This record gives sequence, C-alpha cells and structure tokens, in this order.
Amino acid sequence: MKEEYVKWFSPHLQRDVEMLVFGHAGYPVVVFPTSKGSFHENRDMGLVKSAHWYIEQGLIKIYCPVSNDADSFYNKKIHPHQRIQHHVAYDNMICHEIVERIRLNTPAAKVVMAGCSFGGYHAANFAFRHPEYVSHMFSMSGAFDIRNFMGGYQHDDIFYNNPLEYLPGLHDQELWKMDIVLGTSNWDICFDANLKLHEALKSKNVNHWFDVRQNREHDWGVWKEMFPHYLSRIKFN
Repeated sequence: MKEEYVKWFSPHLQRDVEMLVFGHAGYPVVVFPTSKGSFHENRDMGLVKSAHWYIEQGLIKIYCPVSNDADSFYNKKIHPHQRIQHHVAYDNMICHEIVERIRLNTPAAKVVMAGCSFGGYHAANFAFRHPEYVSHMFSMSGAFDIRNFMGGYQHDDIFYNNPLEYLPGLHDQELWKMDIVLGTSNWDICFDANLKLHEALKSKNVNHWFDVRQNREHDWGVWKEMFPHYLSRIKFN
C-alpha cells in the first residue's frame, strides 16, 4: 500500500501542516483524526489498514490531514472568539488547500468526508457547510455540538459551525444528494449526539443511514468495522 508524507506551509493557518496520503489512485476520502489527534493517528490505530482492499485495488485514495483542535476548541488559554477563528481558518485550509485540489480526481468532482469521534464532527460540519464538494459523509461515533467549548460566548461563526443549530436552515439541494451515514452504538458515549443529528436530518427529509451497532464501545474496534462497510456504499466507476 503506497504511503506518502506531505508537508507544506498553510497560508490559512500560518504554519506548516502535515498529511499522510494512502493509495495510488481512486475516489478521494478525507479522514479526520479524533480530538487533537495527529495526522498519522488513523494509520497507527489501524483505520487505514481496515480499508486496505479498497486502497490496493485503486478504488480509493485516503487523505489524513493534521488536526487543529489543540489550537482551536481545546485551547483554553485563549478567548472563545480566537478559538472559533482558529477553527474557521482550519476549515478554510481543508477546503482550499486540500479538497479543492483533490476533488478534481473524481468524475463527480466531489470527495468523501469521514472521521471517528470528534473527527466525525469535522466530517459532518465540513460536509454540511460545503455540500457542493461532498458526495458521501461517514461519521463514526461523532460528537456534533461545539457550544461546550465556547463558555457561553455567542458569535455567528459558532452558530455556523454547530451543525445542530444551522442544519434546520440549510436549503442547498446538494445536501439531499449526499450519502450520509451516522454510525454509533447503543453503548456509545456519543449515542445521544447521533440521535439528535439523526432527528434533525429526518425532520428535513434528508436521506441518511442511522447505523446503530449493538453492545459496542466508543472505540477503534467498532470504527474499523464500520469504515470498510461504509466505503462499500461508494459507486466506483
């Protein structure tokens, strides 16, 4: 399985960023790390390996970008306004420095967004904010409410990066074309978060799969089962 290390200076983050890319060809799949996770976390924890068949067949190419959580949501040393601005800069980096460059590798000019735990938040938030760029969104045990990071501070950028708040007002038809999977389990610490997002999507008649696994913990074991299963939903040409 081909593995490539990429590093560049990000004009949006004003620092060097790192990313691992797996595969030689195929549909682009962007996979976010968990909370404050490194760009090599999904490799180290075996999530990438769980998709090795798709990678080796040239069906998908996985992009694992660096996290910015330590400088944004989890940075308690700075004001909440700065935290959300750091996240906005990260969203712009993902959009303009990664997605806009790789989506042209697909006939549909779209990408897959995926992630586990807080990576599921990043996948869902990017997909709902930029539905014109995303064909599939696979969240595994995601957590979707960022208000608890903001200490009661109010700002439009918080609202428009909090899916449960802005989702009811979305009208972009690309959202209804997206293949959305919310993976969770009855023992998942994020089950309630997934149930709320499921209900929000259901209320808008947005087709999605609310996949509730039985008697599984919020951990890599179930995510490594979910990920290759969800990849099978992609229509490969």
